Amino acid sequence: MFRKTIFWLHLICGVVAGIVILMMSVTGVILTYERQMQAWEDRVYFTAPAGNEERLAVSQLLERATEPGEFEPTSFMYHNQASSPAVIRAGRAGTKYLNPYSGEVLTPHEDSLSRFFATVRGWHRWFNQSGDERATARMITGASNLMFFFLVLSGIYLWLPAIYNWGTMRLRLWFHPNAKTGNARDFNWHHVFGFWAAIPLAIIVATATVFYYSWANNLVYRLAGEEPPQRGASSNVVREAPRPTGVDAMAFDALFDRAASEAGEWNTLTLTVPAPDASVVSFAIDQGTGGEPQKRHNIHLSRFTGEVVEWAPFTSLSPGRQARSWVRFLHTGEALGLFGQTVAGIASFAAVLMVWTGLSLALYRFRRWLKRQKKAADTIPLEEVA
Repeated sequence: MFRKTIFWLHLICGVVAGIVILMMSVTGVILTYERQMQAWEDRVYFTAPAGNEERLAVSQLLERATEPGEFEPTSFMYHNQASSPAVIRAGRAGTKYLNPYSGEVLTPHEDSLSRFFATVRGWHRWFNQSGDERATARMITGASNLMFFFLVLSGIYLWLPAIYNWGTMRLRLWFHPNAKTGNARDFNWHHVFGFWAAIPLAIIVATATVFYYSWANNLVYRLAGEEPPQRGASSNVVREAPRPTGVDAMAFDALFDRAASEAGEWNTLTLTVPAPDASVVSFAIDQGTGGEPQKRHNIHLSRFTGEVVEWAPFTSLSPGRQARSWVRFLHTGEALGLFGQTVAGIASFAAVLMVWTGLSLALYRFRRWLKRQKKAADTIPLEEVA
């Protein structure tokens, strides 16, 4: 009776949320290598220096990018390559790429991939809606994600055959050559893809729940043994550095060099442009691909002496903040590098096939029920009909 109840709940959730889960799975496949593809599109901004050409000072590049009232830099980033551009961001005002040797503001490319992925992400999260409709769409995708999580967990239970023998297990572990009818093939594929994709899908769907619901986000912190942070509270409080009398602030270039030497190996180094009266300058260090939280660190230097005010590696974060960072990038698989992204993409593709075969099996079951109903009606004696 318990197994039958779980089966019908599994079937109902699959039918109700199937189309939304299919949409999220298809878009998930498309987004698998988003970071790498956007980096490939941005390769046009990389320019090798000519001869012994040296980079301009960071302050000069910030000045070239600034447009008072329109584009006021908030961060400055270098990739650890001589040919990399200076990437300057101004909050929500956008991003500028500058040739670090000439100071030329590079002409933006068409950004076709960025627009494409932004649209796909919009569909993945909330049917690409905006305004008030986005909240409603987000509620639907959030509920569908919860049902997807139940489908994965209940599917693990239902995958186990009622009778354990090699014949029944083999039918559910790998593609069966005798599954030639549409229904037999769909049954076989549904179980095979469900078995091999169950664990990565459970991780992908569980982590997505954190993005939709505050209770799930708070649960991450509580499971890590700490209270969830208050909404709007700053988690990056850095103590002020002493201001030596008669000492001017150091140039950003010197601070960049100091941060780079303290960081050791790094792929990107990002300066947060400080307020004019700030005594501390902060740098974000990424030693990985951009999506590996354990390789993302921060360092805070005195603006006047260049001394380290605070070295904040990933391991210095509280257990709750570490866990929350892992959740963000486990969802996309990026936390485990290219291998993790690939596994997440394959699991998303498996989910597409599972939804397709699951809906097909549900439709087949419904047709059989209709036939039974018709057959029962046809066998009623005429005198009873009268």
